[in-house]
Amino acid sequence: MQTFNKVHLSSPVIAAILAAILFGASTPFAKALIGDYSPILIAGLLYLGSGIGLMLIRVIRGRGWSNPKLRSNEWPWLFGAISFGGVLGPILLMYGLTQISSATASLLLNLEAVLTSVIAWLVFKENADKRIVLGMILIVLGGVLLSWTHNTIHSGELLGSFAIAGACLCWAIDNNLTRKVSALDSFFIAGSKGLIAGTVNVYLAYKLGSKLPELPMIITVLICGFFGYGLSLLLFIFALRGLGTSRTGAYFSVAPFIGAGIAILFFRESSTPSFWFALAFMVAGVWLHLTEKHEHEHIHVADCHEHSHRHDEHHQHSHDFAYDGNSEHHHYPDVEHLHTH
Repeated sequence: MQTFNKVHLSSPVIAAILAAILFGASTPFAKALIGDYSPILIAGLLYLGSGIGLMLIRVIRGRGWSNPKLRSNEWPWLFGAISFGGVLGPILLMYGLTQISSATASLLLNLEAVLTSVIAWLVFKENADKRIVLGMILIVLGGVLLSWTHNTIHSGELLGSFAIAGACLCWAIDNNLTRKVSALDSFFIAGSKGLIAGTVNVYLAYKLGSKLPELPMIITVLICGFFGYGLSLLLFIFALRGLGTSRTGAYFSVAPFIGAGIAILFFRESSTPSFWFALAFMVAGVWLHLTEKHEHEHIHVADCHEHSHRHDEHHQHSHDFAYDGNSEHHHYPDVEHLHTH
């Protein structure tokens, strides 16, 4: 059952939108920083800034460097997310950029949101109502129009296009695998991903002959990575807990528009009528998601898990609704609602 009369700006929704803002904002700034340096090196430093910053915060909070008691069956999800999203994805992206234009790559990168949702729906059996699907379509159309302001796909560049599509598939897999461990310590998840992926990419750039920039430049890139990649991923994981993969991906897919808006306002890049059509599509898509309310009778299966939480309707001895294992209340396919429909 769905009702649409109110906008549900819950904490996970706000987190997903803030994650998109931070990541979207980092794109034009990273482009300005890259200059004559190796894109792989800059990507590695961005990831390192993310990992170092988050792990330092974790240490300051008194949790040290140790892992948050991951179960043996959870390590593969985490390492899979790091391998696909932090290592393979950027490598494929960099290779693709050597074969096709950045405008074409931007157009193809919109595949990530679509592939994330498709995997969530088909492989992990996450529920998606028609309203969510329509909102996703509108957001993706907005992203396509946003990319279309530059160029269209040229012929004879299939190899580079497949590499970009492969990068999007890697990040889509990463998003879904991260969902499997999203109930764990988010600082450890995001921090370890940044440290491992950043180290691998910097080492790869070094082996390819890249040289490190001057110290002020390194510090600037690390700071940009902390906000645009670290805090963004932290908020993304928080959103995954409360919204599920496909809905979080839908909100996050406004990041390209945010990046383009910053480029126009602060970097004086020109806009076209397609840009404003993209804005309309994305606003409509996000509105469909914000006003969706998923509610029906379902069973809470007994489960034991460990993660930081408030004493909300799922974490207290007495519930604020009539609860006997069967209940009907507003919910998303979060870590507490992985039931079938």
